Amino acid sequence: MFKQYIIVLVLFLAMSNVRAQGSGPGTRGARAAALGNASATLSDVWAVSNNVAGLGQLSRPTVGVYAENRYLLSALNTVAVAAAMPLGAVENDKAQHGVVGVELQRFGGRLYNEQRMGAGYGYRGGLVSIGARVDVLQLSMEGLGSRRAMALSLGGQAELVPKRLVFGAYLYNLNQAKLAEYQDERVPTVLKAGLSYRPTAKVQFNIETEKDVEQDADFKAGLEYRIIEKLSLRVGFHTLTEETTGGLGFEAGALQINYAAEWHAALGLSQHVGVSVSLDKKP
Repeated sequence: MFKQYIIVLVLFLAMSNVRAQGSGPGTRGARAAALGNASATLSDVWAVSNNVAGLGQLSRPTVGVYAENRYLLSALNTVAVAAAMPLGAVENDKAQHGVVGVELQRFGGRLYNEQRMGAGYGYRGGLVSIGARVDVLQLSMEGLGSRRAMALSLGGQAELVPKRLVFGAYLYNLNQAKLAEYQDERVPTVLKAGLSYRPTAKVQFNIETEKDVEQDADFKAGLEYRIIEKLSLRVGFHTLTEETTGGLGFEAGALQINYAAEWHAALGLSQHVGVSVSLDKKP
């Protein structure tokens, strides 16, 4: 009996720290995870979830898969797949008609799980990128059925100093989608905004603030250093859950492999891994 109480306590603490993993924006991509999830200024395939405006900077079709395990508990696993496709001709690394992206994601286990299907569009115009996304969410609990909702999100990125200083902002669930009438349960509405300073092509320093309307603000920061052309080292932290992060990124042509580890003093280790492939766009 004592062991069961311990398990329940650990799960409660873990769920308290796994903020917005499914129905909220959560963490997408091992690169973002290694940077403390300071991701509002990133522009890889996982921008489809981290800040949809970043899709507008992609110039090649890209497919990515991502897996996450929180605190070595199988009930807190997340798996996701994402794809992005530039529309129209690509000139000067810019898609003429923007970029569309889709994501499928699942969080949780047999007793409780959250699933999402999302689609987004990003467009880059000069130094500014904008984007919008729609999510269809389903939350299921064994014995209690399922709940569904639709969330709308908007994002923007701007190069304040070209190729050196980037600002990004993302508003998730601007329509405050309702999950249930009981206690007016709603999908989390989250606003995040940050800066990315890139003094050289090898170094990137990101800072970001994220605010859930029902929680305290979370300050996040991450540093990426490209050791050699194909290998990057990353570290980061976020204050609300008091977690430190770190990871590596490896590139081999069109293939990118990223790994991140996250440490919480009370709950322990979380791990993230992601693989993405960029394809040549046919004329």
